[in-house]
Amino acid sequence: MVTQALVFLIAFVVFYAAHLTADYPLQTDRQAARKAGWTEGDTDPRPGRHHHGWGANQAHAGTHTALSLIALLLIPNLALGLPLSILGTIAALAWIHVSHAAIDRRVGVAWWMRHTGQTAFQAHGGAAHVDQAAHIVLGLLPAALLLAKLG
Repeated sequence: MVTQALVFLIAFVVFYAAHLTADYPLQTDRQAARKAGWTEGDTDPRPGRHHHGWGANQAHAGTHTALSLIALLLIPNLALGLPLSILGTIAALAWIHVSHAAIDRRVGVAWWMRHTGQTAFQAHGGAAHVDQAAHIVLGLLPAALLLAKLG
């Protein structure tokens, strides 16, 4: 018998594995450098253009979304035969895309660190850790959205 807890657990593990894969081996240096917002500098390969990083941000978030969809279709759905609702899957993938893009702009991460007494941690590279924590915590919602068919 498939329980809601089992679907939630498997979906969260699948989403987390897709997240790590998209954030590390599949993220380009260009995306990492520009996804939070960027304007040209001395090392710009295309000087004269002004960017704000949205293209890199959306390409990176799109990688997350596409990889999450593929992982969902291959593991819970095809391999395990778990029931996934179309509406729940669409809602989960939309949440993954939007939340990942928003977190990676780092505005919320910087605000959090300033307002929780973590400025020294932030100055020493801590933003990447807070960023990952936010992705994990907000990654619980898409796993829950997949329960729509079972509820």
